[in-house]
Amino acid sequence: MTEPQDPGNSTPHLPTAGPAEDGGTVALDQSASAASFDPPPAKEHSGGSAGRFWSARRIPAGLVALVVLGCTGLLLYDVAAVRAGRPAMQWRRSLADHLAQRPLSNAWVLAGAGLAVVIGLWLLVLAVTPGLRDLLPMRRDRPGVRAALDRTAAALVLRDRAVEVSGVQSVRVRMGRSKVAVRAVSHFRELDDVRADLDTVLATGIDELGLARPPGLSVHVRRPAKKG
Repeated sequence: MTEPQDPGNSTPHLPTAGPAEDGGTVALDQSASAASFDPPPAKEHSGGSAGRFWSARRIPAGLVALVVLGCTGLLLYDVAAVRAGRPAMQWRRSLADHLAQRPLSNAWVLAGAGLAVVIGLWLLVLAVTPGLRDLLPMRRDRPGVRAALDRTAAALVLRDRAVEVSGVQSVRVRMGRSKVAVRAVSHFRELDDVRADLDTVLATGIDELGLARPPGLSVHVRRPAKKG
């Protein structure tokens, strides 16, 4: 006596054949296309080139300005007080004594110098990099108008496109500035066919996002994990 089949899940499990091993065939249950979609070169539009948006970085700039202003004001006040015949502040006398007694090879001196170098390098990096990595510049079709698309929103758009492909059970999209990594789970159809449809649908979706520099595409499709 045979059990009745579920009409909603009548399609058989079709693993993808892998390389032969010990005279047999191993099922890989996955299909991948790394960078199958090469983004076209960025084109110049009537609105001009679209560069990245620069972060104002108001919090780091404000903190640095406050620290510099406070230290400079305190030092100028102490110098003016010494010029007026008053003794220098205790913190400046103690600092001068410590620096005179400690050699340059002292661990605390080296640690302080290293910390100052790290902070300086961090400020230089903030000054020469645009930041706002979550914003993807869009093509400029009109002069004087700039627009950007949030990476999370772009990933959701591509995910909605991917789940409409026949055979796709779940999709995870990771949107980067230079590449889109897509990992899908397919519960029926040949994995290569599902991956080919995803390549086509996602390549069209990336082009319709209107990005100034369309990212590349990497698609990986696998079977769901076996229970038990």
